[in-house]
Amino acid sequence: MKAFITGGAGFIGSHLAEALLKRGDQVTVLDNLSTGRYENLAHLDGHPRLHVVIGTILNDTLVDKLMERCDACFHLAAAVGVELIIKKPLESMMTNIRGSEIVLEMAHRYRKKVLIASTSEIYGKNTHGPLREDTDRILGSALKTRWSYSTSKAVDEILAYVYWKEKGVPTVIVRLFNTVGPRQSGAYGMVIPRFVSQALAAKPLQVHGDGRQSRCFLHVQDVVRALIQLMEHPGAVGQVFNLGSQEEVTVEELARRVLTITGSSSTIQYVPYEEAYEEGYEDMPRRVPDISKIRALIGFEPTTRLDQIIHSVVDSVRQQPASPKRPAASRGRRRTRKRPVRV
Repeated sequence: MKAFITGGAGFIGSHLAEALLKRGDQVTVLDNLSTGRYENLAHLDGHPRLHVVIGTILNDTLVDKLMERCDACFHLAAAVGVELIIKKPLESMMTNIRGSEIVLEMAHRYRKKVLIASTSEIYGKNTHGPLREDTDRILGSALKTRWSYSTSKAVDEILAYVYWKEKGVPTVIVRLFNTVGPRQSGAYGMVIPRFVSQALAAKPLQVHGDGRQSRCFLHVQDVVRALIQLMEHPGAVGQVFNLGSQEEVTVEELARRVLTITGSSSTIQYVPYEEAYEEGYEDMPRRVPDISKIRALIGFEPTTRLDQIIHSVVDSVRQQPASPKRPAASRGRRRTRKRPVRV
């Protein structure tokens, strides 16, 4: 397969690129490095089947060129993380909605299959659970920045679905629930790498709110395995799937587990939401996925337990080397094809 990964220098995208290369596929990565990092792909530098392009999905000419050359597109590029959404809401909305529109239009032009990475944020404030793919969305005020991400990803899903229904573009929608693992940054609010970094630095673990809100965490390798299987399964086309773990834990208990596993002497500090994010911020007390649909189609089951996930993040943070020197961007000459191309 000739795979095109938007956001391929990001946390999930880099693991996906690695897995596809390992099984013999050709991979083209597009990333503007706003939240992705070249360091996530540095260990693959020079790979004969990897082509890295530094550019934006908002560049329709570039996306057109890259889509034409691929067999299938994993569309992972998006504004991610609560902190980024709150700080740059307009940019985030444009990236998510306009970017997906461009990707889908080019996929239609060349009749390519597209997997759209969506999010559990789709469900908003719905605390019923486990949440099914057809569960109602419950959102707060449209004037609260908190809900712009959920809204933008809902538009992504609608675009993907109508491109399938009206134009025949084979699309698959996957709602990710708290993916975690090595290479994930805590800089944008991701809780496990943030807790691990704080614990290893002997700093207080900052729990937002009262810590009784619960979540489920899935290892990135389980996510990558499922994304590839869904891309290749004909029964996934035109469908939406939850992808997550059902091992539920409160954020307070998560912090305590991180302290135990790291052996840290750090304390737990409770931070009100209005201090961590913005006034009037609303969080969900519970978010658990129903994964019966993806289980029925591809036999998906999580293989990594929460403590193992934490251990993998701890090991990754402890072993982080100094940032490798970034290769000079190529000008598209044949001899430098293996290096990133800036566009």
